[in-house]
Amino acid sequence: MVTYNAMNVALPNLDQQATTQWLAQVAQGYGRRLGDINYIFVDDEEILRLNREFVGHDYYTDHIGFDYCEADILAGDIFISLDTIRTNAELFHATYQHELYRVIAHGLLHLCGIEDKTPADRMVMEEAENKALSQTALHTEWI
Repeated sequence: MVTYNAMNVALPNLDQQATTQWLAQVAQGYGRRLGDINYIFVDDEEILRLNREFVGHDYYTDHIGFDYCEADILAGDIFISLDTIRTNAELFHATYQHELYRVIAHGLLHLCGIEDKTPADRMVMEEAENKALSQTALHTEWI
C-alpha cells in the first residue's frame, strides 16, 4: 500500500490513485511489487533535520529514503522536501509537477536498487527516471 502524507506543508496536488498505479508499473519493470511505501512531504527544515540525524549530512536535499525492502517487495519511507522541489524546478527550468514526479520516481528507483553516488550511477539513475516519467499519463499536468 502506498500512502501520501504531509508534515509542516500542505499535501501536494497529485492524483494518488493514478500515481500509485504508475509506481506499480515502474516497479514491475524491475521485477518488483509495491509493498508498504510511505511518501512523506516535508519542508526544508525537516529534511535538514533528517539529513543531520540519519545521514550525517548538514545540507538540504530533495529527498531522503529509508529502505525496508524484502526480496521483491518494495517498502520504505521516502521523505520529499517540497521547498527543494520548488527550488530545483526553477533551477532546472522544469515545472513544479514535473520535478515532483521525478523525485517521487527517484525514491522508488532507489528502492529498486538503483544508486546515484558516482557519475556513472547518476547517468543510469537519470535514464531510469526519464523512462519512468515517460510511462505515465500524468505528464500532461506538466505542460
